[in-house]
Amino acid sequence: MSAEPRINDRIRVPEVRLVGPSGEQVGIVPLAKALELAQEYDLDLVEVAATARPPVCKLMDYGKFKYESAMKAREARKNQAHTVIKEMKLRPKIDPHDYDTKKGHVVRFLKQGDKVKITIMFRGREQSRPELGYRLLQRLAEDVQDLGFVESNPKQDGRNMIMVLGPHKKKTEAMAEARQAQEARKAEAKANPGKSQNPAEAEASSEESAEVPFEESAETPFEESAETPFEEHAEA
Repeated sequence: MSAEPRINDRIRVPEVRLVGPSGEQVGIVPLAKALELAQEYDLDLVEVAATARPPVCKLMDYGKFKYESAMKAREARKNQAHTVIKEMKLRPKIDPHDYDTKKGHVVRFLKQGDKVKITIMFRGREQSRPELGYRLLQRLAEDVQDLGFVESNPKQDGRNMIMVLGPHKKKTEAMAEARQAQEARKAEAKANPGKSQNPAEAEASSEESAEVPFEESAETPFEESAETPFEEHAEA
């Protein structure tokens, strides 16, 4: 069935509750009278409440109405914040430099208002030492606690251990700040056309994560547990 309302001759009821072009209530009138008024005003008779008894119809320019509705929907989609989960993978015995690089990506994701799924990948004999992954996740959570919080505690998933970090900042706030920063950079570039872009900013703007983000499902993929999933074993 079409989602569009019935208009003019497509309306098949004996009488309608008519609303005028300015929103005024005309009252219940025969359909023929409503169509006659629509012709006089050079407007369309649009059924706006088909389930009412009698149906409610309004006199309007339907083409203009559809155009304005499409523009509003487009603007709403433009400002809509899509919640996504970024993923970052680490090894239990990660190199300090690699850790700092990975942490930098996590910081950037949280600043953008995105959630981050941290995955610790165990290989071989590393699987017998889950406390190494647990300590690494706890360390990362503490390093970025100013930007995010632990939304899902560390949990073993086969050969991997997973933790989800949520941002303190909402996605809409991050988007608004990003737009303001972009407008400020454009204004500065316009005021100083000969000034070149900061190399660090250029590198940051061109840098992309090697991980592929995925849309968050309607159900929370990881449930937070009140119990500590793993106990640290004493070093031999």
